[in-house]
Amino acid sequence: MSVEIREVLSKKDLKTFIHLPAKLHRNEKNWVPPVYMDDRIYFNPRKNKSFSYSDTILLLAYQNGKAAGRIMGLINHRYNEIKQENHTRFCWFEGYENEEVAINLLQAIETWAKDKGCLRLVGPFGFSDKDPQGFLIDGFEYLPVIASNYNSPKAPEFMMKSGYEKEVDLVVYKLDIPKELPDFYQKIYSRISGNGDYRLVEYTKRSQLKKHIRPIFSLINETFTHIYGFMPFEKKEMDDFANRYLAVIKPQYVKSVMKEDEIIAFVIGMPDISEGVKKAKGYVLPFGFFHILNAQKKTKRLSLLLGAINQDYRGKGLDVLMGTKMIESAWKGGFEYIDSHLELEENAVMRAEMEKMGGKVYKKYRVFGKNL
Repeated sequence: MSVEIREVLSKKDLKTFIHLPAKLHRNEKNWVPPVYMDDRIYFNPRKNKSFSYSDTILLLAYQNGKAAGRIMGLINHRYNEIKQENHTRFCWFEGYENEEVAINLLQAIETWAKDKGCLRLVGPFGFSDKDPQGFLIDGFEYLPVIASNYNSPKAPEFMMKSGYEKEVDLVVYKLDIPKELPDFYQKIYSRISGNGDYRLVEYTKRSQLKKHIRPIFSLINETFTHIYGFMPFEKKEMDDFANRYLAVIKPQYVKSVMKEDEIIAFVIGMPDISEGVKKAKGYVLPFGFFHILNAQKKTKRLSLLLGAINQDYRGKGLDVLMGTKMIESAWKGGFEYIDSHLELEENAVMRAEMEKMGGKVYKKYRVFGKNL
């Protein structure tokens, strides 16, 4: 049962690459397919600008004439230059249930990385932290949220067996939405809401939100520089990212704070769509979008996608100002708990915010690394 590794070179190969996970995970109840419309854009160099500053390779593994695994290797030259690193990344790795397939795929990327002169291989990690990152190592019983991976325990077991070690860990908090705000939260909110220097902005229409997209992403560029794997957004990337999510973001779960005419803080929440994507089998058209919208109405989980506070205004209670209004919106929406999305294990400030409100870590991801 020898394994043959083939590079993805044709449209047919790419289709096989994109759709292979659905076959491999067909018996896993907590696996959620990607939105295939997004995948076709992601893997298209003409539409995904990240390809223009990266070396990439997509590989398929065949066993007994059938596709049995896949992996992508990439070298993000912009990030390597900024961080003065010489790393290759692997991502979209499938087939780890079959050790022979997994070994051949990973070794192929290791060889490719060495031939490119790179010194370390890390992953799963895509072009940036905006892509799904890390293998799940704890919390396998829960459905993933948008832009996060799902895998069986065999994936991290295989990585450790292959000589890989922890690069970074990321944690996800589950925060049960309180029936009433804690006293300390109410006191801080009363103090900060009475400060005329700050104006809380709540949205009711996507048109209102759209004009704040670039200021929000500009704030991300200013404040996320320390985040592992973060790449600053260019203007076109801001628009592309916004267009990708605007259709499913509900404006009432976006909050921002302005001082004069400048956005100095924001948070974006999103009703979980995992059940809808699963029911739609990853296809938005022709009827999948209705499954996704229906899932948003029924879900009890609100996922926090993004948030940031200008470093000059941290520690002034802006997080409480936005958090209070987010919780009020969550009450109205009938949500029971909040998923924090992935936070770096070492991000003490954000972790303290979650734990202050009673949040508990319920999922954990790991990015692995190995010197070549």
